[in-house]
Amino acid sequence: MYPFTFTKAAGIREAIDAGRRGGRYIAGGTTLVDLMRETVERPETLIDIAALPLGEVTVTGRGTLRIGALVRMAEAAAHPKVRTTYPVISQALELSASAQLRNMATIGGNIMQRTRCTYFRDVSAACNKRRPGSGCAALQGINRSHAILGTSDRCVATHPSDVAVAFAALEATVHLLGPDGQRTVTFADFLLQPGTTPEREQNLRPGELITAVEIPAHPRPLKSGYLKVRDRQSYEFALTSAAVALQVRAGVIREAKVAVGGVGTVPWKLPAVERHLIGQRPSDSLWIAAAALAADGARPLTHNRFKVELLKRTVERQLRVVGGSA
Repeated sequence: MYPFTFTKAAGIREAIDAGRRGGRYIAGGTTLVDLMRETVERPETLIDIAALPLGEVTVTGRGTLRIGALVRMAEAAAHPKVRTTYPVISQALELSASAQLRNMATIGGNIMQRTRCTYFRDVSAACNKRRPGSGCAALQGINRSHAILGTSDRCVATHPSDVAVAFAALEATVHLLGPDGQRTVTFADFLLQPGTTPEREQNLRPGELITAVEIPAHPRPLKSGYLKVRDRQSYEFALTSAAVALQVRAGVIREAKVAVGGVGTVPWKLPAVERHLIGQRPSDSLWIAAAALAADGARPLTHNRFKVELLKRTVERQLRVVGGSA
């Protein structure tokens, strides 16, 4: 490793002031420490924010669910309000990483985690995300695990978070606090597609701190769930995944929220699938027809063409699990 300064923030304002001067926030540290060990990340200052009062799960008067940025993944997954109101969040968290990591990692850190692309983590490989302008080794390399949606000629790395897929499906918002005050960003706008600037991954201003993720109140009854398809069942990232939430009333789908992971440079919302579902009655033929739209716009690479069909089947299966069939 290399020398760096470590400081503990006693309060939010102190943390923001240190962040504005270029420090990096750390809480559970499960991703950042790995990247520092591999010299992918080389921050000069780490700011420990674990003691800040951002570790609660609350339900507001409007019925929105607010999860503090420092809530541990395991705590969020087990929280009664999360489990009963949005099981898709609990399931996504429980399918993430190992039990030990879930006991350490925070919600804010989880959505901030960086890609597992092997070329990004290999400092000898070309990677525009790590070193802008150096190229993307994955384009002509081994790209089986890479993205087919939201890619560019600069980067094809997938976003690794499972719970971020659930947040995207449920149209969450991210609450931020920085030197210029409070700011709220929709989840769809928080994680950035690579475009021509793959090194910029989040919609964050200098010194800004994630304080909470908030899920708006959705019409009830709402059934939801998360499906993760991977090479092995233990501690593995998704090849494809699907977060689905449906409100079925009087035999008709009134609300549909669908997002997928493992296939996009960011968690990928599927508005065409959602539109196809709303106003229809659940049936096997509906799930097949809606899922056929899931890979619209896909740009597969040499080794991940299988993801196009796998994505459609993953969405179809999870629609059937959540919505049933008539």
